[in-house]
Amino acid sequence: MQAPLSFEDSRRLTGPNLYFAEPGAVLETISPGANDTGTITAWQDNVRLMCKALGWPHAPISVRAHRRGAALAFAAPIDQLFSATEVNEWAWQAARGKAEMFAPGHALATDPDSALHTLRLHAASERHPELTNLLAEAAAHDIPSLVDDESLTLGHGRNGRSWPLDALPALDEVPWSGLGGIPIALVTGSNGKTTSVRLLAAMLKAHGLRTGFSCTDGVFFDGQSLETGDYSGPGGARTVLRQVNVDAAVLETARGGLLRRGLAIEHANAAIVTNISDDHFGEYGIDDLDGLTEAKLIVARALDANGVLVLNADNEQLRAHAASVDCPIAWFSLDDDHDLLRAHRLRGGTTCGVAKGRLLLSHGNARNDLGLVAAMPLSVDGRATYNISNIAGVALLADALGITAATMRGVFGHFGRERGDNPGRLERWHFGGIHIFMDYAHNPEGLRGLLTIAESIGKDGRLGLILGQAGNREEPEIRALAATAAAFSPDLVVLKDMQGYMRGRADGEVADVLRDELLNRGMPATALPAHHTEIDAVRHALGWARRGDLLVLPVHGLTAKHEAGHLFDRLKSDHWQAGQALPG
Repeated sequence: MQAPLSFEDSRRLTGPNLYFAEPGAVLETISPGANDTGTITAWQDNVRLMCKALGWPHAPISVRAHRRGAALAFAAPIDQLFSATEVNEWAWQAARGKAEMFAPGHALATDPDSALHTLRLHAASERHPELTNLLAEAAAHDIPSLVDDESLTLGHGRNGRSWPLDALPALDEVPWSGLGGIPIALVTGSNGKTTSVRLLAAMLKAHGLRTGFSCTDGVFFDGQSLETGDYSGPGGARTVLRQVNVDAAVLETARGGLLRRGLAIEHANAAIVTNISDDHFGEYGIDDLDGLTEAKLIVARALDANGVLVLNADNEQLRAHAASVDCPIAWFSLDDDHDLLRAHRLRGGTTCGVAKGRLLLSHGNARNDLGLVAAMPLSVDGRATYNISNIAGVALLADALGITAATMRGVFGHFGRERGDNPGRLERWHFGGIHIFMDYAHNPEGLRGLLTIAESIGKDGRLGLILGQAGNREEPEIRALAATAAAFSPDLVVLKDMQGYMRGRADGEVADVLRDELLNRGMPATALPAHHTEIDAVRHALGWARRGDLLVLPVHGLTAKHEAGHLFDRLKSDHWQAGQALPG
């Protein structure tokens, strides 16, 4: 019988990543012996030996230890990434001195000659000289490129052209003079990504550019949906950048895609890290805030000396890690008099902050007043401090992309007034005697901010909440979310499964952890009903509510958000009152 493999994941890195700026392969080891120095040294030797034998150029090797083991990565040619994962698996198993097969049907790890023969065949079958020649020529012309398993794209958006990998053109058949890049901004962070993406896209549109963007809700161009679902990874970025009418692109760049595959692009004009907070620990070797910050800062690898990285000066993690990036930085804060912003302006740097209730964009000593914060709809009369941070960060992105202060003022003055501007994010209803807030809040920091705003506006009676968490969170993170909810003394917490986000968990498993923590914090079992779907949880909360109550509804699934919004609009138009039966 084949012994269990001593790694839990082996994957390709198709762009700039946590380990280096080139494509490559990474293997996540697991115990026992996952961090043994001698074994890791032998792995490094095996990788170098096999890469040399396969004729691959010298490439960087990275070892990153984490709680469960280590991430072992090395760079490899773009047309050899599947083979690189096989090399990685062989190198690790051989280093451990195990006789098991390093992959079904492959040579024994302890027989290097047989392994080399197998890997040479694998590499030869994958090799694609037409692709690598085109990529080299594109780089010589300073033309950006996109590659996936099916297509090559040279240039981006309106300046791009795509071909299937099995029908690539000859070098002299490519219209090089008509190819090029477009303005691109990358948006990452723990909270506020989608709101920032939508706000910047609105700015670019007001600036006269046909804009495409990708986010957790889908892919959009010129206000129209092209794809629905979570497109905050490399696939979403490529979809946007392959739209032939796109003048500019805003790409949500979430942690998962960064760690699984790396960036989809090698160059952007600007990027932002909105904030860093506890979330997603235990995946891909990220165990703490420092590791999460390093992962988010991968976006800086796409910026050169002409690019701008926008960072939140109010975030301790970002302040601590800023020195690790090698590109210009622009800082934002809720306080324009923040020590870091003042020092940055003295050096001629660019900042954005709030002073006496007004948003100020500064280039050194030069100031631009972008308006009264409380008059900006996204700020909810100045109460939504996390959205004020998002606004300040987006102002710096817009500035980096050449958008004028006048255009910013205009967009800040209306964006968020209409529900369609930012669907599923801090949406509000008031009907039937109750206040309703619906949002994407998915971690303790996001939930705390949502509940704080909601209570400041709409709590005259009881507080009802629905609560769920994705299955890929570790138990301490799930309990932290419940603890955050309990701190606001809700009268009802409807527990829910998050269909589409179960990530291997059984039905009700996450809800049981949430319930246990809420019980430990004093909530009665009768106040903790559970439902298997988000919309059923929403309906339960509505059926419970009476006049004066406040319902805070973190809803994550796209279908559930649409169904809930339609239900609220219907109840409002039907003059439904709290306590009445809900329509079917």
